[in-house]
Amino acid sequence: MPLTKLVPDAFGVVTICLVALLVLLGLLCIAYSFYFQSHVRKQGYIQLGYFSGPWIIRITFILFAIWWAVGEIFRLSLLRRHRRLLSGLDLRWQENVCKWYIVSNLGFAEPCLFLTLMFLLRAPLKMESGALSGKWNRDTAGYIILYCLPMLALQLAVVLSESRLNGGSGSYVKLPHDFTRTYSRVIIDHDEVALCTYPLLSTILLGVFAAVLTAYLFWLGRQILKLVINKRLQKRVYTLIFSVSSFLPLRIVMLCLSVLTAADKIIFEALSFLAFLSLFCFCVVSICLLVYFPVSDSMALRGLRDTDDGDTAVTEERSGALLLAPNSSQTDEGLSLRGRRDSGSSTQERYVELSLFLEAEN
Repeated sequence: MPLTKLVPDAFGVVTICLVALLVLLGLLCIAYSFYFQSHVRKQGYIQLGYFSGPWIIRITFILFAIWWAVGEIFRLSLLRRHRRLLSGLDLRWQENVCKWYIVSNLGFAEPCLFLTLMFLLRAPLKMESGALSGKWNRDTAGYIILYCLPMLALQLAVVLSESRLNGGSGSYVKLPHDFTRTYSRVIIDHDEVALCTYPLLSTILLGVFAAVLTAYLFWLGRQILKLVINKRLQKRVYTLIFSVSSFLPLRIVMLCLSVLTAADKIIFEALSFLAFLSLFCFCVVSICLLVYFPVSDSMALRGLRDTDDGDTAVTEERSGALLLAPNSSQTDEGLSLRGRRDSGSSTQERYVELSLFLEAEN
C-alpha cells in the first residue's frame, strides 16, 4: 500500500529536518560561546572571564549532541529505498552501518551526553577545589571519555556477539534473537535491504546507565537548590530535572517496545521516531539551559557595570542571578555568586556558578 511507503518517508524527512535544526542551534551556540570568550579577553571584562570557565565542556556537550543527531540519520529506512543514499551499498555494508550506529550512538554519544551534563551540574559544588579552571576542563573531558569506555565496550560486545554470549566456562548461552539483533533483512521496492533495529540488551544497558545518572541528578538537584533562592534560577533547575527524568525514560521505553514489531512496520517507525524525538527535546532543552542562557546572561552584564546600588534587585532579576552571601558587601573582584552558609560556618565567600545560572554585579 502507498501508505506503507509514505509514512516511513515522512518520519525520515521530519527526522532529517529536526537534525538540521539541532545542528544549526548547536553551531550558533558554539559561535556565541567563542564570541563571548573573545569578547572577555579583548574588551577587558576580567570578571566575566570567571563565567566562561566551563566553555570547553559546554561546547563538548554540543558536539556530542550533534554526533548523536547525525548518527540518527543513518538508521533511517528512507535512505535505503531505491536510488537513495545507502541503497547503493551491498547488504553486508548496510548491516555494518546498523552495527556502527548502535555502537556510536547507544555506546558512545548518548552516554557521553549524560556524563557531560552531570559534570556541568556537579562543577558548582566543587568550586573550592578548583572547578571551572582550565585544568578542570581538561580533566573533565578525560573523565567523560574514561567513564564512557565501559558502556562502549559493552555495546560493542553486544553487537559482535550476534545471538550468543559467553557463558563464562567456554560454552555459549543461546539468547533470543531480539536481544542482540542490530538489523533486519526485508524486501523494499523489490530489493533486499537491511533495516536498523535496536537490540534489547543494548537498550537495557543504556537504560541502567541512564537510571543511575538520573538518580544522581536528583541528588545534585537537591544540593544545587540549596544554593538558589531566585525563582528564575529555580525554574531552570526544575526544567532541567524534568527534562532528564521524563525524556530519557521515554526514549528507553520506546526503544524497548520497538523489539515487539517488525522493522518494516509502521509501528516500528513510529516508536523509533518517538524515541528520537524524546532525546532531541532533551538535547534542545539542555543546550539552551547549559549554553545559551549562561552566555546570554553574561553578555547582558556588560551594560550593568554602572548600575546604582538602588537597582541591585532589578539587576539580579534581569540577569537571572542572585547573591547568596552572609553579608552584602561587594569587593572590586566583582561578579560572584556566593553560597549560603550555616549559622555556625565562617563568612568566607563561596563562588557558585551553575553553568546555566549567572549572577549580577552589585
